Amino acid sequence: MFATQALRRAPLTVTLIDRRNFHLFQPLLYQVATGGLSPANIAAPLRNILKRQQNARVLLGEVVDLDPPARTVRLADQTTVEYDALIVATGVSHNYFGRDDWSARAPGLKTIEDATEIRRRILLAFENAELTRDPAARAAMLTFVVIGAGPTGVELAGALAEIARDTLRHDFRAFDPADATILLIDAADRVLPGYPPDLSAKAKRSLQQLGVTVRTAVRVLEIQADKITLQTGEHVADLAAHTVLWAAGVRASPLGALLARRTACTLDRVGRVLVNPDLTIPNHPEIRVIGDLALLNDEHGRPLPGVADVAMQQGRYAARAIVAELHGRTLPPFRYRHKGSMATIGRAAAVADFGRVRLSGYLAWLAWLFVHLINLIGFQSRLLVLLQWAGNYITHNRAARLITHDQSEREMQPESRSS
Repeated sequence: MFATQALRRAPLTVTLIDRRNFHLFQPLLYQVATGGLSPANIAAPLRNILKRQQNARVLLGEVVDLDPPARTVRLADQTTVEYDALIVATGVSHNYFGRDDWSARAPGLKTIEDATEIRRRILLAFENAELTRDPAARAAMLTFVVIGAGPTGVELAGALAEIARDTLRHDFRAFDPADATILLIDAADRVLPGYPPDLSAKAKRSLQQLGVTVRTAVRVLEIQADKITLQTGEHVADLAAHTVLWAAGVRASPLGALLARRTACTLDRVGRVLVNPDLTIPNHPEIRVIGDLALLNDEHGRPLPGVADVAMQQGRYAARAIVAELHGRTLPPFRYRHKGSMATIGRAAAVADFGRVRLSGYLAWLAWLFVHLINLIGFQSRLLVLLQWAGNYITHNRAARLITHDQSEREMQPESRSS
């Protein structure tokens, strides 16, 4: 999207292909998953975003093959699209490290459907707890496990704690929602392992103040419908839990493997494409890979982080590089300008790493709000999210607490009609 918009004044035609008809701002997906925002607050139709960009067209379709010598891509409906320059930005999905059977029991968070499914499971857990009289069964229903203590896991765990101890405080009669157990676990030795140790420690304290139990250096051995098996050192134990959420790893889009087959480019162990410093792939200067699908090291030899800011900067760079090539010029290698890393923990609590400046607490939370607002695409989305956040802050409510059913349940249940 950022590459397309950066090409709006270039003397060329841009074709944007996506299997979805909307642009999604993924950093706020967890707020949809926890009822703070509605899906439409963080997603915008592609055609509406680009309706005034006359050199851009949108195709709804899924790329299933490409032919680099012929410079064409093929869609699932067999449509063929020609290109002079190709930008691939299909991102990543969940990585269950060889246990894909866990995906049904521990959903990850990458799409709107993931977010609404997680929201459904969270809210149903409280509803089911209201129906049962068995204390042990109720405790298992009210035990929420978040696997992975990176930014997504920390944000999910903090929001879950706020739901249990604040949002739902007066909603149930048979039990106190504050009795819910929120467990955040990770195989690493601290939460937010990509952040400086002092910010990790502050994040852990903030989570504990919200009532989250943090367990690090813990491995997941098994996930079942009603329990999870954990290993700490040599100790193995089962924990009764009905709601498990996955935030522990990523795996590259299948388009990365397709690129490797068609161009012999190199992939890392999770399927990301190793790119040149100008974001092209070896022997194919007309193909650029950007965002989470690309693997590129910074000046210190460390892989660039899989965050939205990297993708946005790479999108703009790819656009400038294509325009430069039209005029017979080349750009210097891509250089990521690190503007900071942020993670929100809960109400007026966050951590932010801006290099020499590190913030935590209320100031970091305000910075997090501002950065995420300005990075949303479209004035309407920014305004709606700002109003929703203001309402949530004042009322302690999460207005989007809707339980929606997945497709399999809709097929089994008759359509309900109001009289």
